[in-house]
Amino acid sequence: MNANETYCMQFLRDADPDRYVSILYAPEDKRGALAAIYAFNAEIARIRDLIHDPLPGEVRLQWWRDLINGTEHGAASANPVAAALLETIKTHDLPRQAFDNYCEARIFDLYDDPMPSRNDLEGYCGETASALIQLASLVLDEDAALKQADTAGHAGVAQAIAGLLRLLPLHRRRGQIYIPADILTAVGCSPQNLLDGSDGEAIARAVAAMIALATDHLAKFEAGAKELRVSLRPAYLPARLTRIYLKKLKAKGADAANEVADITPLRRQWAMLKASVS
Repeated sequence: MNANETYCMQFLRDADPDRYVSILYAPEDKRGALAAIYAFNAEIARIRDLIHDPLPGEVRLQWWRDLINGTEHGAASANPVAAALLETIKTHDLPRQAFDNYCEARIFDLYDDPMPSRNDLEGYCGETASALIQLASLVLDEDAALKQADTAGHAGVAQAIAGLLRLLPLHRRRGQIYIPADILTAVGCSPQNLLDGSDGEAIARAVAAMIALATDHLAKFEAGAKELRVSLRPAYLPARLTRIYLKKLKAKGADAANEVADITPLRRQWAMLKASVS
């Protein structure tokens, strides 16, 4: 890997350990490109942590959109993640529209508006986590990737929902609500209940409903994965941890709103090792 790609790998070690470990199972000549894509994701994901108002966040997102579309303001070479990403897009002829759609979806993160519906949630997950899987797949094996779009879609939605549930304590502190309004209504949990923790049983029902939704997509992913070419496995390894995370979240119940459900580094590596050979 070149210096920019090496920077991306080092950044991911702490910023996104699941995807960092998955890269190690990819062919050496593909690792730098995967690191660039995942580091881009980590950079965008942390914008909310770096800004106090939505407008500066939108400006940051627009900078990335302009960069990807060839109208960047200033040299990308000063930003190793940006430089690595541009080189990856060029080398692997990745669809720039996918990155633009990703940034568009991420605008939601900058505001405290509640997620309107299940369809909106699935769309958000599809444009973010599913898109990352598909982009990584294109790097690994373009021909095989084009035949697995549905598998990538379900894998990303399941993975993203589990991730949002794991971040529920952080989102509550911020006043963000990613559990869709129609799901909250169906289980009798108001947005205020979720944020202030005033009804633990209602929160437990909301968490359970989200786990059920993720499990449904996970089952469809696992069914499609039976036809997955070995060359694509590294792109799907982070999603392979979803069942483990959902089990942890289910055990926590309402406490998932207060405690992050995590796994040990050893458990992560063992799970990925098994998934990489089966």
